[in-house]
Amino acid sequence: MVYLSRIYTKTGDSGDTGLGDGSRVPKDHPRVAAYGTVDELNAVLGLLVAQQPDAPEIDLLGSIQNDLFDVGADLCVPEADTPGQRLRVKESQAARLEAAIDRLNANLKPLTSFILPGGRPLAAWCHLARTVCRRAERDVVTLARTERINAQVVIYLNRLSDLLFVLARVYNNQGQDDVLWVPGKTQG
Repeated sequence: MVYLSRIYTKTGDSGDTGLGDGSRVPKDHPRVAAYGTVDELNAVLGLLVAQQPDAPEIDLLGSIQNDLFDVGADLCVPEADTPGQRLRVKESQAARLEAAIDRLNANLKPLTSFILPGGRPLAAWCHLARTVCRRAERDVVTLARTERINAQVVIYLNRLSDLLFVLARVYNNQGQDDVLWVPGKTQG
């Protein structure tokens, strides 16, 4: 469990930060960028939830916010050869997202065009969260090029971006208020 007796420590004043294993890295290290983007995604989801606390699937979003702290905890501790000693994202977490995607998508009409981000406010927040999620996924993939990571983190983020897309359609009146892309519409 976390215990914080004070908020500032001054240990990062020189531009480095501590990882979960006690090692220190520059604040612009790919690992810090990856879990920083996950934190940003969590904040966007917090705004979505605050926008309408009684929205459908609010409990699902709350569980995702908790999962994102698991993702951050996983990323802030470099992989070691002794499994089971640290919190790691598990396959079951992505499976839970897949089940939600299947459940929510079952009531949506198939798409005949790409959709533009927007529509109703909650849908727009989902689209913003989806794009931040994709960036987090890219940041984790970048990190994985040079350091060992838990592969379940990438899988979880990939499924989450898909879920956020489906949820945006749900919040757009079950897709009825989706704004469809019209290729070349403004070309005259």
